[in-house]
Amino acid sequence: MNWLNYHHLQYFWAVSQEGSVAKASEKLHVTPATISIQLRDLEKSLGVKLFRKAGRGLALTEMGTAVQSYANDIFATGQELMDMVNGRPVGGPMVLRVGIKDVMPKLVAYQLLAPTLRMPGDVRLLCYEGDIPKLISDLAIHKLDVVLSDTPIDPTMKVRAYSHLLGESDVVLVGTKPLAKKMKMGFPRSLDGSPILLPMRNSVLRRSLDYWFEVNEVRPKIVGEFEDSAMLKIMGKAGVGIFPVANTICKEVEEMYGVEFIAAIPDVTEKFYALSVERKVKHPAVLAISEVARKKLRTR
Repeated sequence: MNWLNYHHLQYFWAVSQEGSVAKASEKLHVTPATISIQLRDLEKSLGVKLFRKAGRGLALTEMGTAVQSYANDIFATGQELMDMVNGRPVGGPMVLRVGIKDVMPKLVAYQLLAPTLRMPGDVRLLCYEGDIPKLISDLAIHKLDVVLSDTPIDPTMKVRAYSHLLGESDVVLVGTKPLAKKMKMGFPRSLDGSPILLPMRNSVLRRSLDYWFEVNEVRPKIVGEFEDSAMLKIMGKAGVGIFPVANTICKEVEEMYGVEFIAAIPDVTEKFYALSVERKVKHPAVLAISEVARKKLRTR
């Protein structure tokens, strides 16, 4: 069976579009001699002449015109394939399939994702939540385009994926007005014995907070631990206890849950990452996430 050399066909297609070898060589960034050799090889393999001289340029033969028609379809299909792989199904909106780590603050995730819906053209978000092993598995088989996480990929995980640091945020404590008034006086000593709501111990933020409490010799009363950050905030709104949030979303949390800023927690930060199978991010929607992160989060 004779196989078509698509590399040769691409050179033929470029010449047929540009009308000359010289112009095609400029577009493809190769020498005219290279293109001429590729065209001769293609004509030899097909057993037909594809071009004829026409003044200073080239014109398609009758068979060349027929081959060009097929080449148009072939490379249009190739572009559709690339669009599909990069999240833009043919004839539909760009699709961004996002995995969100279960302990990732959802308001931070929203801040990062919101600009993708304002991109030129239609964008459809598909958001999934789960633990990192499941999300990374889906990322590795291209079921997800990106994963938003508060931790980088564990180097022991046997998967080819990359961690892109989006930025970091200071962490602050907030609470209802009565609690905030009480906590502001004599902070951080005021934390001793005071009710606090915290994320579970499997989160980076929790480990950082526990270490800070120990170093500063304060012992707040832990009245609740949560995997779901939204549930934690609802409890905080009810006045059950004070709670930590990333400073980047502090104003939104104050407005949504009727709480007040108490104090920043020195030396405690939250980092946020975009995890992808690309060493260098190319998906346009993921690039939009990186751009807004530079504005919303502190970068080093």
